[in-house]
Amino acid sequence: MGVETLGDNVITTSLDKLVNWSRSRSLWPMTFGLACCAIEMMSTGAARFDLDRFGIIFRASPRQADCIIIAGTVTKKMLPVILTVYEQMPEPKYVVAMGACACSGGVFDTYSVVQGIDEYLPVDVYIPGCPPRPEGLLYGLIKLQEKIMRERNSFGAAIGIGEVVNNA
Repeated sequence: MGVETLGDNVITTSLDKLVNWSRSRSLWPMTFGLACCAIEMMSTGAARFDLDRFGIIFRASPRQADCIIIAGTVTKKMLPVILTVYEQMPEPKYVVAMGACACSGGVFDTYSVVQGIDEYLPVDVYIPGCPPRPEGLLYGLIKLQEKIMRERNSFGAAIGIGEVVNNA
């Protein structure tokens, strides 16, 4: 069932489509800049690229965020902090791995660097590059919005009825 119009002032749709549309158009990412990728993440939110026009507003509190952008090199010393912040985020929550270091450890194949944040967190979108350009982050966030729009039973899962079904 898509969006149907019944006359001039009546629109019908499913509750899932409405909830997914509102969630995807109001992403509030928790910024977790760890290295040089954080500069590119900040410039994506600035005037030239302007994430506000997509409804994406950076938050500094994990309790207000529904997405976390891991931007940069994740060390094993920093990993417990990232996991704590992730656990403090409300459901549904999404993870974006930004940059080669967050995706795969980058050039740092050492004992102290996590070789990809996906070993510890369920990553929804990978944004490759060293560092990725702001256009790359913008494209990745648009892909995350598309992924959210494909979910089913998102409202039911939020009120405790069943689980979210992802249509990849």
